[in-house]
Amino acid sequence: MIKKPLLTLAIATFSLPSMILAENATPTASSSPAPSPTQTQTNAAKRPNIIFFLMDDLGWKDLSCMGSTFYESPAIDQLAADGFKFTRGYEAAPRCVPSRLSILTGKDHNRPELRGDTGLPLDQVVYASLFKDAGYSTFFAGKWHEGQKGFWPQDHGFEINKGGCSLGALTTHFWPYYNPDKPAKHATREDHNVAPYGLEQGKPGEYIADRLTDETIQFLKDHKKDHPDKPFLIELSHYLVHEPLEGKPELVKHFEEKLKTMPKDDGPEYEADYTGKVKMKQNLPVYAAMVKSIDESVDRIRKTLVELGYDKDTIIVLAGDNGGLSTTDLLGNRGMATSNKPLRTGKGWLYEGGMRVPMMVYWPGVTKPGTVSDRAVTGTDFFPTFLDMAGLPLRPDIHLDGESFAPVLKGDMSHPRKPIFWYYDGARVATGNPAMAAMLDGDMKLVHFVYEDRDELYNIHDDLGEHHDLAPTHPEKVKEMKAALADFENRVGVKPLKGHVIEEIKTLLDELKGIKPEKKSKKGKAIEDEGSSD
Repeated sequence: MIKKPLLTLAIATFSLPSMILAENATPTASSSPAPSPTQTQTNAAKRPNIIFFLMDDLGWKDLSCMGSTFYESPAIDQLAADGFKFTRGYEAAPRCVPSRLSILTGKDHNRPELRGDTGLPLDQVVYASLFKDAGYSTFFAGKWHEGQKGFWPQDHGFEINKGGCSLGALTTHFWPYYNPDKPAKHATREDHNVAPYGLEQGKPGEYIADRLTDETIQFLKDHKKDHPDKPFLIELSHYLVHEPLEGKPELVKHFEEKLKTMPKDDGPEYEADYTGKVKMKQNLPVYAAMVKSIDESVDRIRKTLVELGYDKDTIIVLAGDNGGLSTTDLLGNRGMATSNKPLRTGKGWLYEGGMRVPMMVYWPGVTKPGTVSDRAVTGTDFFPTFLDMAGLPLRPDIHLDGESFAPVLKGDMSHPRKPIFWYYDGARVATGNPAMAAMLDGDMKLVHFVYEDRDELYNIHDDLGEHHDLAPTHPEKVKEMKAALADFENRVGVKPLKGHVIEEIKTLLDELKGIKPEKKSKKGKAIEDEGSSD
């Protein structure tokens, strides 16, 4: 049972009444050809607006409505109470770049056509482009992280872009969002220590979550004035709660004081789990302050929707992009942001802590307030679901790996769920994870360690923390699921492990024996930096 959250500082929240949409159009059969932009624009004004909040590194238990007793999220809690909350919300990958690829395209991130040399290829259809063709105004704010200039949101269907560029993380969350006293760094697909696109002008003390919220609110006001008859699609992709760990001083102080009043937890701060060291407590005031800031963003935008009269016909979707940052390698001393306990491990891993995220939908007049479901949904599902909710034709020829969960939001809890597959070869010493693959079929989950060719089997309904490996007693089930996983890997084009991935795994396995890794050369450090921000 989820405990009632302890809240000592609440911002104003409100419950929005259930309203009936102007039109809840039935989607065209998936086999039908897509209508022309002229055809779809005819009925555009009748379609709902959509706002998609995507939070960076937000862990499954990082909200009070998900069980945290230290962090505070009253506005997001209210969103969940007003709408539909998934307790088995998953992403398609346990790190930012591949997860976002799958969200944007509806395809598994391992598909080779998604991997351009310098960014998400321009011939790949992003969901925003279909909405733009259907007569929507499209707006993006925040983290993009899918390639160099020329492959940014404005190149993939978003008409306005504020902050989306090659950055995977900011140098600082306070303006100017980089350190002007240090040089910029440029890697193959991403940049470091540069100003985010469109946010170059600002003022001292400005905080990134507030700035992105301001930009989104300004778009809403401008849209109301200039395009009152057009629907809009917004993706607000916050840079928080990703590192660096920086919060607004007044909120950090609040949580420092709150921590003093919390019951003392005598349990261990960290525990070892295979090749990783795992944080077991949510006790960082600065991280709590960051969670509070994204909650304030949701609150301000919902109030703006009411002020502008958009609240009755605007769908709000909120999710994290991967599990919370809670692990490092066994012999490392990297700081960790949060704890995903009772889930196992965190970001980078294919245990539940790395893949399961907060996920909720408020669809006025459709979702029943306070609905909670343990039906599994995953990142590739957003693309077709957005189309379905807007009454636009599904495009299974494009969103190859996603399936719409709109029927579930409408109350069809019996709507079938196909098995979900994952393959992630991004072994990282920084998060202590080797290369892993996994399959979820109902309550049964197979975890496969790629380099070690080792399998584990769990019933996650009975064993949420994945503590009791059933593989030794259920060899036939393992064989069956492993064959299905191999079919998936062949279908999407999974490639063999690369040499540098194997070296990372060997280092992690050496640490199991107590062997401390050698200090990286400058060349090795550069490679690590290139991918460190995802």
